[in-house]
Amino acid sequence: MPAVTDTFDIPAEPAALGLESGKSVPSERATPWPVLHDGRIPSLDGLRAVSIAAVLLGHMAGTTNFPPFLTGLVLHNGWVDLANLGVRVFFVISGFLITGILMSEHRRRGRISLRHFYLRRTMRIFPAYYAFLATAVVATIVGVFSLTANDVAHALTYTTNYDADRSWQVGHLWSLAVEEQFYLLWPLTIVLLGLARAPWAAIGVVLVAPLFRALEYRLVPGWVGNSFETTADAIAIGCLLALSFGSLMRFRGFRMAVDSKLVIAAVFAVALILGRWGVTNLLLSVSLLNVAAALLVAHVVLHWKGITGRFLNLRPIVFIGVLSYSIYLWQQVFLDRHTDSLLTAFPVNIGLAAFFALASYYLVERPFLRIRPRVEARVLGTR
Repeated sequence: MPAVTDTFDIPAEPAALGLESGKSVPSERATPWPVLHDGRIPSLDGLRAVSIAAVLLGHMAGTTNFPPFLTGLVLHNGWVDLANLGVRVFFVISGFLITGILMSEHRRRGRISLRHFYLRRTMRIFPAYYAFLATAVVATIVGVFSLTANDVAHALTYTTNYDADRSWQVGHLWSLAVEEQFYLLWPLTIVLLGLARAPWAAIGVVLVAPLFRALEYRLVPGWVGNSFETTADAIAIGCLLALSFGSLMRFRGFRMAVDSKLVIAAVFAVALILGRWGVTNLLLSVSLLNVAAALLVAHVVLHWKGITGRFLNLRPIVFIGVLSYSIYLWQQVFLDRHTDSLLTAFPVNIGLAAFFALASYYLVERPFLRIRPRVEARVLGTR
């Protein structure tokens, strides 16, 4: 799940794509998608909110007092894993946003500073993550949680996605491990290959990941859908969307697909149908879900003034999206269907998850984001 709240310094020129300008600001060095006055891409925080809602619903199902008919719909529908689908959309958004930020820096400065990027990611990701992990370790010491030394070691090193036997309380950290591995590798790839050749690297990941899924299903099935090599294609699709956005929009077929909710829904439906069988799920279904998620991202960004866009850009929805990183960090310890504790019973569990998410956001995330410019100035010598 992404924790990207950095904004773009280059405003957009949507008129170049035949879009309404809205609150966007024209620029000689424009991005090929709308960017609002505050530097945010419209609708993406709202889409994050919808994605985290899918994760919460997927994890709430089966907890004590949660409506049984909803549990049946969510857990036993046989068609879609809501929590996994929410994380997949997060991955696509992450690839799109991070690549856009790197492209923005390259346009402004003519280069990409790896030191600057890694420092910003560290200040954004690590404080809330390690605050959660420290709390989980203390809870284990006093007997509330049941983490093992293996759980802690993998969580500390962002390798939980390679721990098939992880405990529930830190099980969700697998996706944050995938994100961190992406943060380490992708900027370096762009610097080495250049923006012109970087799309080929993303295409390579998209093509190779299904083969890794099929191979690991035979050798280490516990890694499939968790390891970087079997999930990175979702992020790569987002990267490719950002890198080739302008070029893709020149193709009539792509533009028609992005403009049509029916086409996007159809791609999702075909992907879910193919997911009913093992081989097609590994080789085709997951890839099609990634494509559908990318089309959805492009749709909500370009049509941010439509009915769906207006909903996604409502202030409460945007705030939930901004809060999604902290929500994701804390939700799983309370949305635990494997225990009958009062703390994990619905609706107490969702209230506690919200409380700790808000505490994490206001007491950890925001203070570190406020001091980040000073840290950057001291470490990098930037203004």
